[in-house]
Amino acid sequence: MVEAIRADSVAPAGWHTVTPRIVARNASALIEFLLYVFRAAAVHGPGSPSIIQIGDSKIMVSEAGPRERRGAFLYVYVGDLDSTFRRALERGATAIEEPFDTPYGDRRCMIEDKWGNAWQIAVHK
Repeated sequence: MVEAIRADSVAPAGWHTVTPRIVARNASALIEFLLYVFRAAAVHGPGSPSIIQIGDSKIMVSEAGPRERRGAFLYVYVGDLDSTFRRALERGATAIEEPFDTPYGDRRCMIEDKWGNAWQIAVHK
């Protein structure tokens, strides 16, 4: 049997064991997109990635340069799916899936932002 690693034993306080990191060209514009669409908060530090807080989760966002651009495919739970979907489209995202009810209890949609990241946005009913 494989023993699971406990997040509180290896990750800094307030962090999960796995943290997504997006490397983007024009990362500051991506951060503004995330702040607006997901009502997120951001912490910027010199010489380090920006930390974006969405609900209880963190995402690191870095400018491409020393690292090649790397996109993401993320599933994000929100309080108001339809408003979040509209805000994403207002900021230039492309709808991949319009909001719909899944058989497993989530109402979900999917968008792609201008940086090539895919976001499945959901609310659990």
